[in-house]
Amino acid sequence: MVDDPSRATSAPGAVYFDSVDATRAQDVLNRFYPPMSVGTPDGADLKIGLEVIQLGPLTVGHLTFTGSATLVSPQAGGYHVTLPTAGRVRAQRDDQEITATPATALAFRPGDRLHLRQEPHSAELDVRIEPWALEDELAALLGHPVEGPIDLAPAFDLTGGPAHSWSRLIRLLHDELDHETSLFHQPLIAEQLCSSVLSGLLLSVPHRYHAELVAPAASGPPRAIQRAVEAIHEEPERAMTVRDLAAVAGMSVRSLQEGFRRHVGCAPMTYLQQVRLGRVREALLQGDPARITVAAVAHRWGFAHLGRFASAYRERFGESPSETLRQIT
Repeated sequence: MVDDPSRATSAPGAVYFDSVDATRAQDVLNRFYPPMSVGTPDGADLKIGLEVIQLGPLTVGHLTFTGSATLVSPQAGGYHVTLPTAGRVRAQRDDQEITATPATALAFRPGDRLHLRQEPHSAELDVRIEPWALEDELAALLGHPVEGPIDLAPAFDLTGGPAHSWSRLIRLLHDELDHETSLFHQPLIAEQLCSSVLSGLLLSVPHRYHAELVAPAASGPPRAIQRAVEAIHEEPERAMTVRDLAAVAGMSVRSLQEGFRRHVGCAPMTYLQQVRLGRVREALLQGDPARITVAAVAHRWGFAHLGRFASAYRERFGESPSETLRQIT
């Protein structure tokens, strides 16, 4: 196989190459990851397949190797997680040698020396997160500052629990690499997805804050929850995340979620969706079918995926958005 330049630029922030040599692979990887060298320890011919997507502080790459290879960087630079999808990967961290398979992931912290050795016909997902992003995510979840770097365990099991779910989320992100029109390229969806990847990793890997993170959260007081509710009603069309609402309420994300569950009866983002659906219905009932469209109104109130919007609308109101628009008031 040869380079496929048409796919190399198929989507914003993404590259795709079917097969490149070690030198070309090193050039491409250094665009997205900290400076690293790509080697061929057994001297055999090596071809590497590359798929890389970047969403803000999050980078996800899928690498395939026809022969033995080494990836070495003096410093990981950010938080780096390797999830083998085929074959085995050997790594060194803290003078300890670790072997990872599709059942085990490897984790590196900022400042760690990154040293990976892939066996022939192996493949892996490589996730890089900017240090500030993961540390800010943890601080928002806990509601207080954290001291970085976060001491992620050098290896963790992917066969069950939160880590298994997290690995499936990473695979889903990888599967979207080829789709230029993927929702993942919508800023609102990308931001929420990135936050899910970061918080999912923090819940999946042992570290010194993990016990605090998984402990039951205290509910935010009703007055603070009301501030978040008012913010939703004032600007439901704005691209708000649960972190934004937690900042408005002056509490941690976990306390906000528990407070909404207790005082509102649903999660913050579910409540936001319900308010948006109500605004859409008002606009459709008052609108002229000759002058407006369902799609325009849905986008106006923050819905990026029309199919999911229509399904949620029908579930809420018992009719389709177009049926509402055609009603004579």
